[in-house]
Amino acid sequence: MDALSFANLSAYWSAPEVATNMIVFFNMFGALVLGLIVGYERSYHGRAAGMRTYGLVCMAAAAVTVIAGYPSFWFGGHVNTYLAGDPTRVIQGILTGIGFLGAGVIMRDGLNISGLTTAASIWTCSAIGVMVGVGFYASAIMLTILSALCMMWISKLESWLPSRPAIAVTLEFQKNFVPLEHTLREVVYSNGYEVASGSFAIRSSDEKLEWHFVAIALSKSSGVSMNELASGLTTLQGVENFSLSHARN
Repeated sequence: MDALSFANLSAYWSAPEVATNMIVFFNMFGALVLGLIVGYERSYHGRAAGMRTYGLVCMAAAAVTVIAGYPSFWFGGHVNTYLAGDPTRVIQGILTGIGFLGAGVIMRDGLNISGLTTAASIWTCSAIGVMVGVGFYASAIMLTILSALCMMWISKLESWLPSRPAIAVTLEFQKNFVPLEHTLREVVYSNGYEVASGSFAIRSSDEKLEWHFVAIALSKSSGVSMNELASGLTTLQGVENFSLSHARN
């Protein structure tokens, strides 16, 4: 029962242990800020992964890396002389396995990708579990709080910051009709959008052409509503059916 003695348990909250956890916290917070900056650049250009995804991944990666530099503080500073394996290999296996689990929640529907933030949060939770496992309780609690705040409030921060909303568009043209790309771009531009580079795709079925692309607003206030954009696209000659949806992450 020595493992449950007050002295052993209090070692997890000793002054040196708490000080080390504070170092881990500042590294996590700094990584979160830098990840949010990179994520904002992607979000601004209408890409799938946004601020929350980048922030969570960057922060979790920093957390695991930093605690690896303080092995003497693992498990409350107690060394298990009967330890059969290398804890760092266990951590590596956990993070790799959870990465595959997170990939399972990422869904793609045409040009829309969803579940990236959920996948990042699952991977972050694995980092929280690792930190609890090695006895960095304070860091685990702070990482949990930062992650929750990131998922709850960063989306609101994204809506407040200058951004460029993205809309996934599918156009189906009449049989044997050959549309002109420059005409499409002119209509999209007149509604305050532009066709995102690298998003344009063409599909042919039963002698009918289908165009798929992502329209990104020129600025946060320039783009018309989705309904108005749909009305503008219907003016294109030869359009038989169309589909619009918010490009989401």
